Amino acid sequence: MDPSIIILFAVLAGLMLFMSSRTRKQQKQQAEFRSSLAPGHEVMTGSGLIGTVVDVDEAADIVTIESTPGTQTRWLRAAIAKKIDPPVVEDEAEVAEDTADAGSITSAHGDVEVPDDLSGLDTAQREYRDGKRRDEGDTEGK
Repeated sequence: MDPSIIILFAVLAGLMLFMSSRTRKQQKQQAEFRSSLAPGHEVMTGSGLIGTVVDVDEAADIVTIESTPGTQTRWLRAAIAKKIDPPVVEDEAEVAEDTADAGSITSAHGDVEVPDDLSGLDTAQREYRDGKRRDEGDTEGK
């Protein structure tokens, strides 16, 4: 038997073992996450429903989720995809500064003028081309 074929099979076997170990690790993490579900956690299901865990039935592996106040649905524990982290609350002063700077655009060369409407783009483009022609020494003015 050719030694290169043996090496090829060994490499393929190694890749398969590596990939299966990663998959097992991910499945273990998901199982640990699902077993740690408790009322009050905000979660998302595999289909995209976001809600708060209200009740966990350990015996039947069913999680009750409240998506809107008064609307409760029951899901298999395996359908819960991930926990939603609460949003980070920023300092109000930082938010005010960010909002104040939202209207200005800067680049490496300083402020950039942005037209309010599209009518000014045609004129600006024409002026740009005319300036390039003058810089290149084209006096024809096509």
